[in-house]
Amino acid sequence: MQSIHGLDIPISLADLATPEKMALLVYDMQVGICRQVESDRVKAAAGAVLAAAREAGFRVAYTRHLSLPKVWMGVTQYRTAMAWQRKADPAEVSPWFLRDSPGFAIVPEVEPAADEAVFDKLAMSAFEGTPLHFALTDAGIRALAIVGIAMEVGIEPTARHAADLGIVPVIVEDAVGWGNREAAERSIASLRYAGDSIFTTVAELTGLMRSAAAAP
Repeated sequence: MQSIHGLDIPISLADLATPEKMALLVYDMQVGICRQVESDRVKAAAGAVLAAAREAGFRVAYTRHLSLPKVWMGVTQYRTAMAWQRKADPAEVSPWFLRDSPGFAIVPEVEPAADEAVFDKLAMSAFEGTPLHFALTDAGIRALAIVGIAMEVGIEPTARHAADLGIVPVIVEDAVGWGNREAAERSIASLRYAGDSIFTTVAELTGLMRSAAAAP
């Protein structure tokens, strides 16, 4: 930690990895998303981070991507659905993630506990249209560790948005998944170049979490 003008400037992950400063975000680990990609690795890795976070008393939040009924879908939602579903005609798309549909649910491997927050969103950033930023800052949280799917679709914009809001994004690199590996690698390279995000591994983060839990 560095200090200037009365400010503590976190430099390393160890400066942030405490329950008072960091929360965990499990991004879009939904049945309908996980079945489209190779998700077994991410389920196991995210589950390991989740278990350590719970053991150490870190706050945990989830996002779920939500579809609206077609009569409520707007221009952006139709364009996104057409791209994802490879349809040229908007009349041919289906709302895949309607509330309470089987695909909307979070996979059982990382199912939320009763005291964990779940935020539903229409956009890619976890902060757009949700109370996540208010909840984090209201609790004094300065960093957000992110696991889940997909790196190139929603996690990159969430990390960029977090930094713009004054929240340090922490990408658990071996606990994120992708639909397109090359696109995900470009996202990671771009975030590394920007310098706002901290990158870590499951082993490093869970070790720091357990150290924080053991601290007097």
